[in-house]
Amino acid sequence: MENYRKRIVDEILKKKLKGKGAVLIQGPKWCGKTTTAEQIAKSILYMSKPDEKEQNLTLTEINPSLLLQGETPRLIDEWQIAPKLWDAIRYEIDHRNAEGQFILTGSSVPVKMEEVTHTGTGRFSWLLMRPMSLYESGESNGQISLQNLFERNKNIEGINNLDIEKIAYLVCRGGWPRAIFMEENIALEQAFDYYDAVVNRDIVEVDGISRNSERVKKLMRAYSRNIGTQASNETLRKDMLANDTTSLDADTVLSYINALKKIFVVEESPAWNPNLRSKTAIRTSDTRYFVDPSIAVASLGIGPKDLINDLNTFGLLFETLCVRDLRVYAESINGKVYHYRDANDLECDAVIHLRDGSYGLIEIKLGGDRLINEGAETLKKLESHIDTTKMKKPSFLLVLTAVGKYAYRREDGVYVVPIGCLKN
Repeated sequence: MENYRKRIVDEILKKKLKGKGAVLIQGPKWCGKTTTAEQIAKSILYMSKPDEKEQNLTLTEINPSLLLQGETPRLIDEWQIAPKLWDAIRYEIDHRNAEGQFILTGSSVPVKMEEVTHTGTGRFSWLLMRPMSLYESGESNGQISLQNLFERNKNIEGINNLDIEKIAYLVCRGGWPRAIFMEENIALEQAFDYYDAVVNRDIVEVDGISRNSERVKKLMRAYSRNIGTQASNETLRKDMLANDTTSLDADTVLSYINALKKIFVVEESPAWNPNLRSKTAIRTSDTRYFVDPSIAVASLGIGPKDLINDLNTFGLLFETLCVRDLRVYAESINGKVYHYRDANDLECDAVIHLRDGSYGLIEIKLGGDRLINEGAETLKKLESHIDTTKMKKPSFLLVLTAVGKYAYRREDGVYVVPIGCLKN
């Protein structure tokens, strides 16, 4: 495809197809799922193609195997509009007795999963795709590798080319693939269009339940104001009530949040639970994040200049961008991103934990010596609390910044790396 930029999930997808009969790629609309799948698929069925949709749905009921014929791997795009295809695909995989048969893409969790009789265990692999990281979009030069940090590479060096104005723009533009190739003023509009589609249509289509678009907007604004925190549903409800004259209970707020999760707009960060030397209680609530910082920008109705003038909001939305990128990078090295906070309010913005038990501790700061020093002290304090007789020592301590000319290792061993230098 013209203008296709390679994605980190390209190689993950190829690897998964070698081990399973089908791979299901899920993620928010417009993040590039179909385009990525098209690069490797040998035949394609577009389930939602307007002039074929009804015919496809009919065949799903009477002869689904006909839809699955074609050179493999065969892409079934937006499969979730016909959940019965799941069992048909599982049946084909069993009888073909071969890997790499199908790629499924979906922008929402299917409504009628009761129509599915088999979980797909052993036949399907799942892959969550997100908007582009800065390395994928070409804004990060990738001079510092996350994988190399896990290998305890003490000597790092990198030069950052991104300034604070550029970072503010990238937070507002987001990682939407089509926006990467647009003029800046046009690119900034794309997140607002995405937001409008979510509140006016996508959140209703996910499960057929009619929701008040104004209330969805209020929830997303409340969510944006509490991004990067462990705010409870009750906190969000009270925030919404300040601008909602009708009654609103916690169950309604929860149903709206769950709808946003089903269309992959919200992706919260689970709590990390290490072995500690003390009996400090660890807070287990998830941390609130959108899948891309530009969604928060659009819900708040702001732009790059607003972020420059409000560094507190800027810092929280920059954290969201970093968590997005860290998730993309970590997945490629079999890792997951967590958040840590304990009852004494000792907090770590991101913990990357690999399958082999290795982990790295990360604090996210806009930059500047004072904030970097604060981040480094927090990391060292948390490290001192970890019981290394029961788990490994952290592979690295990292302060991830928005600005700063260089990536380097401090005398105390803490790495300082601008996000514009990082890759997987």
